Amino acid sequence: MKPALFSAALLALFAAATTGQVRALALPKMPLAGTAPTDTIVVRLPNKAIMTLVVRDAAQLRQLPQYHLDSLVARLGPYIKRADEAAKTATTDRVTTQFFPNQDAPGQSLPEEIRITTHRASGTGLGSSNRVEVLLDKDKTADAGSKRSRKVNITIGGGSQAARDSMREARNDRKSSSTNFIFDLGLNALVNNHIDRVMPAGQVPTSPLDLRTGGSRYVNLGFNFKQRLGARRSPLYLMVGPELAFNNYMLEGNYKWMNQNGLTSVVPESSSRQYQKTKLATSTLTVPLMLQLNTHGSSHFHLGAGGFVGYRLASWTKLKYFEEGTTYKDKDYGSYNLNDWQYGLQGIIGFKSLTFFAKYNLNPLFRDGQGLQAQTLSFGLRLFQ
Repeated sequence: MKPALFSAALLALFAAATTGQVRALALPKMPLAGTAPTDTIVVRLPNKAIMTLVVRDAAQLRQLPQYHLDSLVARLGPYIKRADEAAKTATTDRVTTQFFPNQDAPGQSLPEEIRITTHRASGTGLGSSNRVEVLLDKDKTADAGSKRSRKVNITIGGGSQAARDSMREARNDRKSSSTNFIFDLGLNALVNNHIDRVMPAGQVPTSPLDLRTGGSRYVNLGFNFKQRLGARRSPLYLMVGPELAFNNYMLEGNYKWMNQNGLTSVVPESSSRQYQKTKLATSTLTVPLMLQLNTHGSSHFHLGAGGFVGYRLASWTKLKYFEEGTTYKDKDYGSYNLNDWQYGLQGIIGFKSLTFFAKYNLNPLFRDGQGLQAQTLSFGLRLFQ
């Protein structure tokens, strides 16, 4: 850290304190030994270092400029370098080095003691938890012979992991709403289907309609807006947001989807042509509305349930086959007697970054009497949220 930058940050903080413009932070208080609870002021510098000032009251903070901290800042560089060198040759991972500026230069109102604690990390000198502790002076208390000190704790780097976790939780507690990009990847299945409604007379198979599992994919992209319900630390959120879903229904065997005489049917190929792929696909704009429970702490468990409503934007069939040395892909757009509006239930369950989803359409995929009477069930993984 450059001394000029550090000094400027300190002087700006002192000026704000004397004019009553210091903004209070929601951080834990750190009491000094033998004193009443103190206030903690945290300053974030542009290079992502953190400076912590621990004082008993505002009057004590206003006294700090008399100790000529600009001179102290100029001295910190050599002190930190010497502490770093001591840490490299030490036999332990944690080394505390003491310096006495007031004894080195008497009469300049310098701090009596500077204490630098250095943690070695992966062979480097300055670790992520190094602390510079400055004892400015020592006063005799009126009621006892003990000494107490005004302290300035300066964290070099990101601070301890506990401190970073505490500050992150404080930010999360204050954050009542957020917007997240989501990406779902899964599979489709047809449930409660009645195959006799989609086959011409005399061609009804004995088993229900089968979809090819790997080809009947579900893809969903969108944004979810989350709003906390209740108090600041409430785990309950309301989620809503636009999503664009793509459903593929790929047939197993040498069957194909056909729209004829006002009926969408599944019929076998009458010629010798062998299909590599034959599917019906839809794109739908949906709006989910869910309640989500997020636990605090290290568990990060989340559970959500609600419903959705969507409108079909497009639908098409695609046939892929190989004939006379050439691969053909036939694509045909149309309504295929699909219901324009879809609605249903959905839910998510997850732990940390692993989240599963499931969606169940309450209304049939096709219009009544014009196609397969079945509901869509989609399930899979939520990769982003």
